Amino acid sequence: MAEQPLHRVVVAGGTGLVGRALVKALLAHGAEVVVLTRHPASAVLPAGAKAKGWEKPAEALEDADAVFNLAGEGIADRRWSARRKQALLQSRVGPTEDLVEGLRACAHRPAVLVNASAIGYYGAVDDDTPLSELAPAGMGFLPDVCRAWEAAALPAKELGVRVAIARIGVVLARRGGALPKMALPVRLFAGSRLGHGRQGLSWIHLHDLVEMLLEAARNPAWEGPFNATAPEPVSQAVFLSLLAKRLHRPLLPIPGVLAAAGLRLALGEMGRDLLLRGAYVHPGVAEAREFTFRFPSPEDALLDLL
Repeated sequence: MAEQPLHRVVVAGGTGLVGRALVKALLAHGAEVVVLTRHPASAVLPAGAKAKGWEKPAEALEDADAVFNLAGEGIADRRWSARRKQALLQSRVGPTEDLVEGLRACAHRPAVLVNASAIGYYGAVDDDTPLSELAPAGMGFLPDVCRAWEAAALPAKELGVRVAIARIGVVLARRGGALPKMALPVRLFAGSRLGHGRQGLSWIHLHDLVEMLLEAARNPAWEGPFNATAPEPVSQAVFLSLLAKRLHRPLLPIPGVLAAAGLRLALGEMGRDLLLRGAYVHPGVAEAREFTFRFPSPEDALLDLL
């Protein structure tokens, strides 16, 4: 199958960590990039990208080759109240529905919609069972959000638009995302295991994530959900040990149960679901499509980022 050209591309949610890196990569490949944002006048974008508001998404989507949807408020930005959980859900489902309606109004639609989701789709798994894209959805708030997010994107298929859904793992980057937050207590000689430490940490280097998103847009064989994770998920305890070794710091011998209790007290449901639970998610589709990871192991990623 011929590759999908990426001459003109729309990125929804192009001002976040992943969005900014994706926009830079598209510009480096010579694409014209339009970023859909709620605040186009104040959006800080890489040179060459254009900002456009959400009022009439069809105008931005008309004649585009592809659209990436990364829109959504940060899951770990603050404690989950009932109001916050509703905002997290709506900030994902609402823009996705708006994009599909914009596609419906287009005379010349993009060939592909690459829509973000998350490995939260699978929920928490208590053992190290590897999860492929065929694994069922889990139970709880995060799986519910991911199911609704993905369901909002699927009607684009009825419009003749290929839909590829990226279930994104924990993104590791130099600035922003999870790694600086995880590294800070270790740097300050205050790092310790969280809970029992056996919970799976399914991660991906920002560089590999961007390349995978681009491949999903270009290659017509990528359709439906795919796990945007590295091929070597590890336990949280192993990752922290590697992190401490890279930073030349010891880990505190604090019993995991005490650290877990502190997290529950400080962060509530968010701390439990994001830090004390996990899953070992494998990139089955990416491996079947022979995607090349530049950073396949956590050692490779930490060596590059720290």
